[in-house]
Amino acid sequence: MTTQRDEHVFAVGGRTGDIDLAQRTVEAAMDTEHTGVDSQALDAYSRVVTGVATSLLPSVAALSVRTARGQGAGSAVTFTDDGFLLTNAHVVAGATGGTADFADGTETRFDVVGADPLSDLAVVRVQNAGAPAAPLGNADELKIGQLVVAVGNPMGLAGSVTAGVVSGLGRSLPARDGRTVRIIDSVIQTDAALNPGNSGGALADSTGTVVGINTAVAGYGLGLAVPINATTRSIIGELVATGRVRRAWLGVAGVPAPLPPALAERLGQKLGLRVVEVVPGSPAGKAGIYLGDIIIAAGGQPAQTVQALQRLMLGPAIGTDLPMTLLRKNALVDVVTVPAELP
Repeated sequence: MTTQRDEHVFAVGGRTGDIDLAQRTVEAAMDTEHTGVDSQALDAYSRVVTGVATSLLPSVAALSVRTARGQGAGSAVTFTDDGFLLTNAHVVAGATGGTADFADGTETRFDVVGADPLSDLAVVRVQNAGAPAAPLGNADELKIGQLVVAVGNPMGLAGSVTAGVVSGLGRSLPARDGRTVRIIDSVIQTDAALNPGNSGGALADSTGTVVGINTAVAGYGLGLAVPINATTRSIIGELVATGRVRRAWLGVAGVPAPLPPALAERLGQKLGLRVVEVVPGSPAGKAGIYLGDIIIAAGGQPAQTVQALQRLMLGPAIGTDLPMTLLRKNALVDVVTVPAELP
């Protein structure tokens, strides 16, 4: 009996051991499979970030400037083969030049070509060109949740790379030049870590294409970048060509206002800009725009926000006919304005 009982116990114990072994084998396989998936995802993510870093780090410089207010630092991105770099206007404010340090150890002087505080963009040019030009993209194609990589020199740590996602689009950032205040629209919000010194650095998509210039740290886990798009490309072009940005002026102020339902349905547009101020003798005044008018379109483009009108007020608009459609006392009125140069 004892022998049989021992054999029975042994037999049951043997089957239990087999079950335990099988269970451990399955669990191990599941762990391996799970780990493999995570590893693959991490590897793909790492490959993107390291690829962007490899392509952009040689193009990004650490800038050092000295002004009457003291010494400052920031970053800049090479965007032409002959030594033009893009940075923030506030990085080089009050300076005519400084020193640029590149990832390969090259140190060279740079001169400020031009700065535009109202877009917080500036162009500088290094004396010893040689860094590869980073490609400029189009931020208008970005999607919320899209991976972005920030390359810059935060806290004096040259060649730093952080990654995150686009956490917001269409944000606005006020910019000031003396008494003039302008809204930088379509600002990119990202959770990629940004710190002092990142300003002027590159914000790139997964292909290594620069879609923004990091400009501000808005709060913990929140960074902002000036977008690269048609408007900022025009600004950059003017800075390179003339060292300054000419802006057009209409002399009119407006606030968003709803259109009558029937008109809104016909136009496919819900809002216009109600005119709340017209400067006497201004282009808007000369064109016959009055208080209470609602601007529906300008230059053939819907005018639903102040920013939409601001986008048109760049150098090429100066002295050029700008047709506008207004709603006045429930009737559509067409006028032609000729924007003047902003003093």
